[in-house]
Amino acid sequence: MTATVVHIWRMLVWGRRLARHGALRPFESVRAPRALRIIARVSRIGTGAPETPDFAAGLGAVGPAAIKLGQALATRPDLIGPEAAMDLVRLQDSLPPLPFSALEDSLNAGLGGRWQDRFQSIDPVAVGAASMAQVHRGLTTEGRQVAIKMLRPGIEEKLARDIETYEWGAGYIETLGGEFARLRPRAVIATFKGWTDAELDLRREAASASELAETLEGEPDFIVPGIDWARSSRRTLVIDWIDGIKMNDSEALAALDFDRRKLAVVLVNGFLAQAIAQGFFHADLHQGNLFVIPPRDGHEARLGVIDFGIMGRINRRARMYLAEILYGLVTGNYKRVAEIHFEAGYVPGHHNVSAFATALRAVGEPIRGKRAKDVNITQLLDGLFAITRSFDMAVQPHLLLLQKTMVMVEGVALTLDPHVNMWEVAEPYVRDWVRDELGPEARIADGLMLNLKALAELPRVLRQLIDRVPIEGAAPPLPPLAPLPVRRAGWSGWWLPLMAGVGATLVFWFG
Repeated sequence: MTATVVHIWRMLVWGRRLARHGALRPFESVRAPRALRIIARVSRIGTGAPETPDFAAGLGAVGPAAIKLGQALATRPDLIGPEAAMDLVRLQDSLPPLPFSALEDSLNAGLGGRWQDRFQSIDPVAVGAASMAQVHRGLTTEGRQVAIKMLRPGIEEKLARDIETYEWGAGYIETLGGEFARLRPRAVIATFKGWTDAELDLRREAASASELAETLEGEPDFIVPGIDWARSSRRTLVIDWIDGIKMNDSEALAALDFDRRKLAVVLVNGFLAQAIAQGFFHADLHQGNLFVIPPRDGHEARLGVIDFGIMGRINRRARMYLAEILYGLVTGNYKRVAEIHFEAGYVPGHHNVSAFATALRAVGEPIRGKRAKDVNITQLLDGLFAITRSFDMAVQPHLLLLQKTMVMVEGVALTLDPHVNMWEVAEPYVRDWVRDELGPEARIADGLMLNLKALAELPRVLRQLIDRVPIEGAAPPLPPLAPLPVRRAGWSGWWLPLMAGVGATLVFWFG
């Protein structure tokens, strides 16, 4: 177990690096706890920090775990604010690559022998490098062009150390209660840890790619590369090479003749097939992970996708709630939207349904009938976040990941065709899905399935009930875990601010 003083020292060093980029300025607000204000102000002394915070650059200076955390926080505008979230969206963890020689031992270990026995050649110059892994182009002994993704040496230990400190900090912040507890910082770090755990086992990424390919079988113009399972391992992923143009290469795309609007429709419908129809979606669809495959072999231009480390899931019940919410907002049925929020448990039952419906109307009416480009997203998010605060709505991480991906998909679609309206493209797909999923036949089928599942669970419920009945002479059951203690916003006591001030001073001189 790492000592508290070690966690504090790490956070002070990271804070100094963040301060150089102005990324701690928001914590100097009078709304922040006293200790955070002390740390933020002292850490900035002598840095020449810019007035406008550069969050992406600041997290990049801290290290690979911070880069991945920045990607997680980009899905939480309610926690860090819309402007900071938009800034972090550009954090696509681009780093200088390591020499290929530094990765050869790990590659050989994963293959169970010399890589030369499985590949004709591997280009020693990386085609891409990120905080956790880098990619090289290779040719298998069968003549198959592949991309080889390899984890950086020692990355597991670095991430584990940093995440332990993130968990410590999030737990302490959550003890402040109030708004800090509602925003669930521990859940944010838990979600982030889940992402990194998945990305550190490239076999799981391979499995995600395979599952996504099945999900997109009905979208032939949305290509997922095949997996070379025989050459893939925990630290190495080998997939088919996508011979296309990255969507962040604007000059190369401008020189290519293809139907931009059609490809934008392919992107939107492909995303809807993932998120709405199947509930399993690629949650990192930025331009660096998407390729335009030029027209060839009788095919028009197609889309290719890579990097399956961050995937999202939404169960069928949640998707049905979302469909009803969407339909209610489109039709202006705010009362039904409010009822769904209470039925789904998104809003605590002690609040008033009608009052919540009125709050939704205040946000929904100003944007009804408007095109997406005419909606002020900042004002819309401010209004929605005000509602979540007023009605004690706990954060739903899976919905925030979906929201972030939808915004990302819309942005990429607009780079393909500036005149495309994502919601106009999506409307037929969503309308048909809502009709199929919420129609009378679907409701009857759902009811039958729920009743059958309830009957199947009956023996287990009875066993649990018997287990809970006190038996004379038996030991009493263990008490439940105590909740985190709630601390005052001032971080009661003087020791933490004092340690922060002394520590920040040391970092200033030696950090």
